[in-house]
Amino acid sequence: MSTDKRRGGRLVADKRYGAGTSAAKPAKRKSTAKPKRKARAKAVRRGPLGWAAFAVAWLFRLTFRLTLAGAAIVALLIGAGVFYYYSSLPAYEDLLDGRARGSVTLLDQNGRTFAWRGDQFGGAIGVGEMSPHLRNAVIATEDKRFYRHIGVSPRGVASAIRINLREGRGPLSGHGGSTITQQVAKLVCLGQPYDPAIWETERAYERECRQGTLWRKVKEATYALALEAKFSKDEILTIYMNRAFLGAGARGFEAASKRYFGKSAQLVNAPEAAMLAGLLVAPTRFAPTNDLERSRRRANLILGLMEDQGYLTAEQANVARANPAVLSQAAEARSGSYFADWVMSSGPEFFTRNTTDDVFIQTTLDPAIQRAAEEALTYVFEEKVRAGSKAQAAIVVMSADGAVRAMVGGRKTQVAGAFNRATQANRQTGSSFKPFIYALAMEDGYQPNDFVRDEPMTLNIPGAGAWSPKNYDNQFHGRVTLTEALAQSYNIPAVRISEGLGADRVRDIARAFGITGDLVPTPSVALGASESTLLEMTGAYAGILNGGRSVSPYGLVDLRLQGEDTPLMGASGGYGPRVISEEAARKLTWMMHEVVQSGTGTRARLDGRQAAGKTGTTQAARDAWFIGFTADYVAGVWMGYDDNTPLTGVTGGGLPTEIWRETMTRVHAGLPPRPLSMQGPPRPAAPAPEPAPSRQEQVQKETVLQQVLKELLGQN
Repeated sequence: MSTDKRRGGRLVADKRYGAGTSAAKPAKRKSTAKPKRKARAKAVRRGPLGWAAFAVAWLFRLTFRLTLAGAAIVALLIGAGVFYYYSSLPAYEDLLDGRARGSVTLLDQNGRTFAWRGDQFGGAIGVGEMSPHLRNAVIATEDKRFYRHIGVSPRGVASAIRINLREGRGPLSGHGGSTITQQVAKLVCLGQPYDPAIWETERAYERECRQGTLWRKVKEATYALALEAKFSKDEILTIYMNRAFLGAGARGFEAASKRYFGKSAQLVNAPEAAMLAGLLVAPTRFAPTNDLERSRRRANLILGLMEDQGYLTAEQANVARANPAVLSQAAEARSGSYFADWVMSSGPEFFTRNTTDDVFIQTTLDPAIQRAAEEALTYVFEEKVRAGSKAQAAIVVMSADGAVRAMVGGRKTQVAGAFNRATQANRQTGSSFKPFIYALAMEDGYQPNDFVRDEPMTLNIPGAGAWSPKNYDNQFHGRVTLTEALAQSYNIPAVRISEGLGADRVRDIARAFGITGDLVPTPSVALGASESTLLEMTGAYAGILNGGRSVSPYGLVDLRLQGEDTPLMGASGGYGPRVISEEAARKLTWMMHEVVQSGTGTRARLDGRQAAGKTGTTQAARDAWFIGFTADYVAGVWMGYDDNTPLTGVTGGGLPTEIWRETMTRVHAGLPPRPLSMQGPPRPAAPAPEPAPSRQEQVQKETVLQQVLKELLGQN
């Protein structure tokens, strides 16, 4: 038997481990080659195509890994940014009113609002309290997916970039694609409040907050995510609708609704809501107080969006278009802008120009008189001034106590912040200064019918030499009464009386009546060579009307904070000390009445109503004045060019007097006429009648007469 047979068959695993056990296959040796080495080896075997495929795969894997790493880093950075902004966000209520300054609401004498200054804020009001039309209009206009996104809308950004590129702008210029949440981030300037130490003006601050750089957009998006994390959608929308600037100084929809429509945002209808929402894109351009028709066209576009998005039915949209929004009476009138600016400048700065509170100021403005003055000025310039003339004019109307009832500071009446020629223009007064000379004369005991010589005179002025005043007509009129000299505005008598009484005393009485400017220390002071404002001159004439007491012109009656009943301050002007006696004032009033009746101011005559006043024209007709009064009001008118160009064919007795008459005719419409308090000179006594002759005297006269007749007949 061979050895192989003795040993039997070869041992196998199942026999080694017993029957029924699976045979274990010898384990293969694990390859230590890396996948990329295998891929490289495979690429080598496949040639150039293999190398190309290998390179593409390698680049793809690298890009994918870098993208994942970058996304992770960006996510971490965004998360950190969101957490940072989230932790720094103030309470929801603190974000509703973000103004850096307060507002001033000006009320007329009837307690009605006529002007606003500063940043108007109507008070915080929640979205749930506002008219549904208003909320729907804002969402339809600004962010129709507001309730569906997380604060940032990639679709909106992509759409905005596409529009910007199509219109030839940069990708981030023009349309921003911002959501309402991102706009809130912009409105709160990423949580950075206004600091005067950093920004010179609020405008510079807001300009930086509206930057459109890529980095700024990233920060806004991060801040928007933090807002969405902390506040509800309605809270974010409420912040937006309370902080948005909507033109005419209005911050928030409550203030804008009151500003334009005189009602709360709770009560606006669909066309009003559409007009307000239309302001968001360009508040100043689309403000209805600037161009109502343009604002209505914009509102119609908003109504179309509301209809497309299901907020309005077709029928409701058509009804809204057929009944467009109308302005409130106060917003439409836009009267008293010059007056409002004057009150703001004359009040305490910390409660007016730079107030951080919401202030209400009761004023003396009479809206009916204001309209009368504006209409009169417009009428005269349209009807009696050549087209294209750059001449300007100003009007002030006040009561006898100095309460200003109307003020027009230039031909453009519906402006704010403009140069006010009634209060800011210091101009030579001309002959309108002469009543102060005659006031002193009446106070010293002179009578209106006392005489003065209108003859050549020469005065030696130290440092200037000889000076010979001349009359406007270059003539001399001999012996004239004081009344005639004033009525005809003769210069020589005015200088003669002024020098006789003492020019220093004339200057003193003018100052006592309220002329605060420097009065020239020469005899020419009598001819109005000094400068003053129309407001001062009108106030000085009010002192003549009221019987000789000085006044301080004023427009502020009281000032109080919003919600407070107790005024913080009262009237800033009114009656002052007596300057001349009542008798002297009555005599002077009669003399000035003669100016209107028979002198240089005859164009100022009012039908059925007594008036008194004085014209004034300066050298070369650079300024023309008429200031006068009735028993009810005193009004002053100035006319001239801002650059001192001489007027052509205009004197104080011409166009300024006509403006005055047109103004006062409108002002007194419906008022019963009242006589002026004036006192003329006593009438000369009539000659006593001769006693009737006796019978004997009659016989003697007849005998003498017969004898004379016989002699005459005999001679013939």
